[in-house]
Amino acid sequence: MISQRSWIPVPTTGLLFVLLSLLWGGSFVAIDIGLRDLPPVLFAAMRYDVAGALVLGFAAMTTDRWRPRSRREWTLVAFLGLFMFGAYNALIYIGIDHVSGAVASIVISLGPILTAGFATTLGIEEPPSRIGALGFLAAIAGVVLVADPSPNALLDTNTVGVGIVLLGSVSFAFGTVASRPIDVDLPLSTVQAWAMLVGAAFLHLASPLRGETLSAASVTPSTVAALVYLGVISGAVAYALYFRLLDQLGPTEINLVGYAEPVVANGLSWLVLGQTIALSTLGGFAAIFTGFALLKREALLEAVPDLRWR
Repeated sequence: MISQRSWIPVPTTGLLFVLLSLLWGGSFVAIDIGLRDLPPVLFAAMRYDVAGALVLGFAAMTTDRWRPRSRREWTLVAFLGLFMFGAYNALIYIGIDHVSGAVASIVISLGPILTAGFATTLGIEEPPSRIGALGFLAAIAGVVLVADPSPNALLDTNTVGVGIVLLGSVSFAFGTVASRPIDVDLPLSTVQAWAMLVGAAFLHLASPLRGETLSAASVTPSTVAALVYLGVISGAVAYALYFRLLDQLGPTEINLVGYAEPVVANGLSWLVLGQTIALSTLGGFAAIFTGFALLKREALLEAVPDLRWR
């Protein structure tokens, strides 16, 4: 079992939850800004160069195990790095080159539902009930609403972008579920740090394969600000908050952050970038959240009281 030492003195669990939602929701705006001057996969690689190094430093200061040692531990790190940081972020950043980060945040909120689907498919969890199956259908309908495909142009930019982001969510969900049997006694921050660095290495290899070059990148104040925000604030700092919340709330409750993020992302996109959101996209988000609520209704009824101000 992955372990993690509790360390952050906080006033309330609710405050941390809101803060994490704000930090991760703001990352989609930062990605939108950074993609104006940086190739997508290279941008993602640079983000996790910074975040991985900082989280590794955090692990070294707060745990007694700052690096993997056994083959099993390195296998877990490599698996997570490939699927949850490498392929996932490559697809997300490429997708946001086609659609706004705000729209991408809504598609990504499908992640917990995809995770449940993979867990059922791989025999890790029991098949959903009829109500749970209805939740899957509602979530799928939500993604279709967000994609809003045109009958005359099924491969228009919006549809392609949503499809690429959806593939990224599939990669993350698969990595989450398929890594469960790899049981290790390693602090969570150590696992995350090395997985980030492995993911960054994968992204650096994938970037030139797409024809991306450093010469195509422009260094501007907004680019630097976006990279600092993504690497330091929504990377290292936000993951530290995530570790704390995961300790206090557990995996079902922490998934709710994924449904607060799109609200923050869309609000900040409107405020900072002047982007608006279509009614069909809002309807898609409502359908995806409804699907999650139906699928995880029992766990949520038990978990929501824990999201209290204390």
